[in-house]
Amino acid sequence: MKGIATILLLLLSNTFMTLAWYGHLKFNQMKWSSQLGVVAIIFISWGIAFFEYCFQVPANRIGFKNYGGPFSLIELKVIQEVITLVVFSVFTLLVFKTETFRWNHIVGFGFLVLAVYFIFKK
Repeated sequence: MKGIATILLLLLSNTFMTLAWYGHLKFNQMKWSSQLGVVAIIFISWGIAFFEYCFQVPANRIGFKNYGGPFSLIELKVIQEVITLVVFSVFTLLVFKTETFRWNHIVGFGFLVLAVYFIFKK
């Protein structure tokens, strides 16, 4: 159960992270933000990133073996990176419709899945 909770919290965390890091690139298409400078965009992104931390910190505490969770620190990091790529890929395809995935992207993601396999192999 702690493993599932960790993964769900990491999914939420990475959704906010992706919005904070890349969502602002679409702000120029929104009327309310057309006059904002980079400093204002940074503060908005920090505000969004606050929620990333609200989910990331509990995910790591729940999931880490030293706190009774099922994952080592290395396993937590690899899970987080794969979730980041999945969330980023979905975000890119839904929000930035001009981006496309090519065969080399798919192969690279496949290697990352293999990395997860080897990290978790006992």
